[in-house]
Amino acid sequence: MSVKVVCPHCAKVNKIPVKESYAKANCGSCKESMLSYTPIEVDKSDLLHVLVNSDIPVVVDFWAPWCGPCLQMAPAYEEAALELPLKAIFLKVNTEENQDLGAVYGIRSIPTIIVFKGTKEIDRVSGAMSSQRLVNWVRQFI
Repeated sequence: MSVKVVCPHCAKVNKIPVKESYAKANCGSCKESMLSYTPIEVDKSDLLHVLVNSDIPVVVDFWAPWCGPCLQMAPAYEEAALELPLKAIFLKVNTEENQDLGAVYGIRSIPTIIVFKGTKEIDRVSGAMSSQRLVNWVRQFI
């Protein structure tokens, strides 16, 4: 069995075998490791591309550069992304630059983190979280 995963470096779609853990997983196109990355900043078209082409959960942090709790949570969000490689993909949407996405997803406070499976919203949480709380929350959707 395999799953489709969007490369966090070049955005190409890769099919990878489902495993409990991965020792190595390089993109078939750019050859970069898909195991180590920081959350990807996306706009509307990038977000849609990832949602449509990912079989794994997509975790999206809706944030703004002026938001203190958002900036405080950023390192924890990066740690969570590193802890769940190829189990979930972590994205960031700057609601200042992408106000239309904030409106589409009904973002009323930030940070708000939404988990998607395909284009469907599965769950959301508002407010800053620690990396371990984020990982535990996301694991229930894997």
